[in-house]
Amino acid sequence: MGVTNSNKVINTDRIACDGTLRVTLALTAAPDIVSNPTDIVLLLDRSGSMAGTPLANMKLGAKTFIDIIDEATDGSKDGQIGFGSQMAVVSFSNTAAVDTQLITSVDELKAAVDSLSAGGSTNHADAFAKAAQLFDPASSNAKVMVMFTDGNTTAGAPPAPVAAAARAQGIIIYCIGLIGSDGLDINALNNWATDPDASHVAVTPDAADLEELFAELAANISKPGATNIVIDEVVNPDFIITSIASPAKGSVAMLDAHSLRWNIPQLGVTSSESATLDFFIRHVGQQSGTKLVNQSITYSDNEGNVVSFPEPAVLVDCSIVVHPEKCPEPVELTVEGCQDSALVDLGDVWLESQGRIIQMDVTIKNVCPGKRVALAAILTEVDQDGMEHQRGMKAMTIPAHSAPVCRDVLVKCVKFVVPEDLSVSGGAMCSPRKFKARFLANNIDTDYRCCESVFVL
Repeated sequence: MGVTNSNKVINTDRIACDGTLRVTLALTAAPDIVSNPTDIVLLLDRSGSMAGTPLANMKLGAKTFIDIIDEATDGSKDGQIGFGSQMAVVSFSNTAAVDTQLITSVDELKAAVDSLSAGGSTNHADAFAKAAQLFDPASSNAKVMVMFTDGNTTAGAPPAPVAAAARAQGIIIYCIGLIGSDGLDINALNNWATDPDASHVAVTPDAADLEELFAELAANISKPGATNIVIDEVVNPDFIITSIASPAKGSVAMLDAHSLRWNIPQLGVTSSESATLDFFIRHVGQQSGTKLVNQSITYSDNEGNVVSFPEPAVLVDCSIVVHPEKCPEPVELTVEGCQDSALVDLGDVWLESQGRIIQMDVTIKNVCPGKRVALAAILTEVDQDGMEHQRGMKAMTIPAHSAPVCRDVLVKCVKFVVPEDLSVSGGAMCSPRKFKARFLANNIDTDYRCCESVFVL
């Protein structure tokens, strides 16, 4: 089958000027369709939103898919799918209909596609159920569903459990999505498709792309698995690569701050197989706008698979710069002689942005008598990608104790103020935020005295 899918996705569509993105590259490959006969069911959306150009382009795409499989199985477009492979067509709107059983006649398959007309709601669950019933459990053929849809589920049962049951039977599910007039739940497609999502789901906002998406999937299904894969990724100059996760397949090298190379010795040679690579990039440019993540990406392998990757873009907002609140102005006060207490009017204090106070206690273990301790508290906030952002550091001197032996010392009420406008949780105001706190403790051996900081330039 060759490389049956390729994808590139990012984890968010909007970041701040110095924001970080997770980028995922994904590939799926499978053995040659001649040596690995395959039963394929096309699930085609004919709901009302498909009327006009979307339906016409879907038909072109589906018929191109059929022609490519026809030629791949026996070397010519002779009107028959050969070497044990078969195809079927299931279409759906309010309910699903089996337009053909699993057959080898190209003319019958194309006639079924040409006969489709748009109207009604969208029942994905019934489409998955009727398609699953077409496969023979006793057959040794590989089993593939190609789901095409342009909208959200508006009729029938929830489709996710039905798709999950099909996958549990060994059926590989690909999803092609067109963002139609009623919108498209891409998370739903990811949920239905075989893992990893990134290599089994392709989405486009342009109906003109459908023929190309169907053709690329069919062309790659018809080739053998891939060997000696080399992927060269160069990110947009406004971004730098900050870290790369170890891939499950192959090895990756960071060539410089803007480029990497992923090598995979072989993929999908004996059975369908997927590979993913996650890496993180940070925006270092100074201008706002919608920016492509990559400058270029190239693919090669020994089998000559034709592979293209989407070009995701992210909206970068450099117009808002968030600064923590300024330190309040100090007010001087004096405590006279042996006065036990003092009452002082310090004037007014003005509310700043919404904030929270984090108060922590820590126990310093085994502090010996007569020993002062330098204690540092470091607070960071963790974003959705596991990246840490500094939120403050405090240094404190813990007085020496005079107990006869070494003992533990409890330090209470170490406080940090964390303004809400610094949140990196991605949620609404006052949504949950994740922090990490670290403490460092050392004995002080010099005659340290606490004083105001002085900078000499």
